[in-house]
This record gives sequence, structure tokens and C-alpha cells, in this order.
Amino acid sequence: MQNISSAPGARVVTSPGHAVPRGRVLVVDDDPTVLEVATGYLERAGYDVDHADAGPAALARFTARRPDLVVLDLMLPGMDGFEVCRRMRAHGAVPVIMLTARGDEDDRILGLETGADDYVTKPFSPRELVLRVDSVLRRARLVQVPSPATLGGAGLVLEPSARRASRDGRDLALTLREFDLLAFFLGRPGQAFTREELMREVWGWDFGDLSTVTVHVRRLRGKVEDDPARPRLIQTVWGVGYRLDLPADSAPGELNR
Repeated sequence: MQNISSAPGARVVTSPGHAVPRGRVLVVDDDPTVLEVATGYLERAGYDVDHADAGPAALARFTARRPDLVVLDLMLPGMDGFEVCRRMRAHGAVPVIMLTARGDEDDRILGLETGADDYVTKPFSPRELVLRVDSVLRRARLVQVPSPATLGGAGLVLEPSARRASRDGRDLALTLREFDLLAFFLGRPGQAFTREELMREVWGWDFGDLSTVTVHVRRLRGKVEDDPARPRLIQTVWGVGYRLDLPADSAPGELNR
């Protein structure tokens, strides 16, 4: 008989003595205490955890055993977390939560601009880290049922099931969260959303730093606008948030070629 526990942090048990991991997480940090604590909490939450204390070792483990998510320290010796993230991204999209020992906003924003899906500032609560991992993975695994099969407008074409995006026939290199944000906007053109609404609907978070949304909107504009400094598609609605405007001859779902 199946025994499924709903207790927080429990694994799903399919048969006596056998647990199905909730996912594979790679933790990268040069502080052995952080590695031990993060690994312990994530394992107790039901994750299969691998770890590394330096950039080259992290890349080797990433290549040998692709994780579902990476918890990555920014301040690694030799090869910093920014470079490690870039090299991982070259092998395909993988959710990344960055750790930073400093509360400096520039570090946090640079981490997000590198492609991180979230960040946690040290010292951090291990329970919060587990919640962040849960949230990012849950959003990454959402099965999207697009209607129509492609979303489009203003030369943009998104294929949600294939996670493929292009503009005027040229592929767009979007991170996981940039893709989700653009898909959300394209499915709701002309509607204004607050940053809180976008964080809840796109990130699946009821808490977090709203600058995360701001940074991703800026990055997305840099990839879909002719002039990101004067955006014509993703508009800032002052006092509210953001809105996607499509040309009058570009209906939702229509593919402009």
C-alpha cells in the first residue's frame, strides 16, 4: 500500500523503504558550514543533493549529473558565481538560486541579470532556502497548455511546449523566467499588472524582493525591443506596473511574419 505523507519536508514514499526524491539540487559554496547546513535541510526536505566547493568542481558535477536546480554562491574563489552561471547556461536552461554574502544591491541585480531565478542573502534561514527551492522548481515544472499552440504578436513567436522563442525569425536566448514573463504578457496584451501581481503569477511567489521583477522586465526589453530605452511593447504604467502593447494589426496569438 502506498504511504504518502503530507508532513512538511517529507518525501513521497511509493513502497516501504523507498522514497522518490523531489528533485536533484547542486549546492555550490566554498564555506563548508554553508554546504553542510544547506545540504542537510534540502535532503530532509526530500531532495537529492550534490555539492561542490569551487567553480571547476561545480561545472564537472553539473556536466556529469545534470541537476534540476543549482544553489550557487556568488563569491567563489578563482571562478566566481557569475562565470559559473554563464557556463552552466551555455549547456541549457537550469534554474539558479544565487547566494551572496553581501547585501549590496548591485550584486543582487548583477546576479539576476546573469540569469539567476532568485537570490538569497547570507546569513540566510535554511528553511527560507528550502521554500525558495520549492517555489522555483514548482514554477519551472508547471505544465503549460497554450491556447493557441503558439503565442505571437509584433514579430514575436513563442512556442510554450517547446520553450522556444523568436523575433522576426531570429531565435531569442531567453532565460526560464524571461520566457515565462513574455508568455504571460503575450497572453494578456493591453492589461496592466503590478509588480506584486507579476511576482505571484509568473514567479509563483507571495513574498520576495520586487526588484526581481524590475530587473527581468529590463532584461526582456533588451531582447524584444528595437530601442530598450524607448520601449514600444513592454510599457511602464506609472504608479501601477507594466503592460504589453501590441500594434493594432497584431492580435493576440497572431504570428507576424
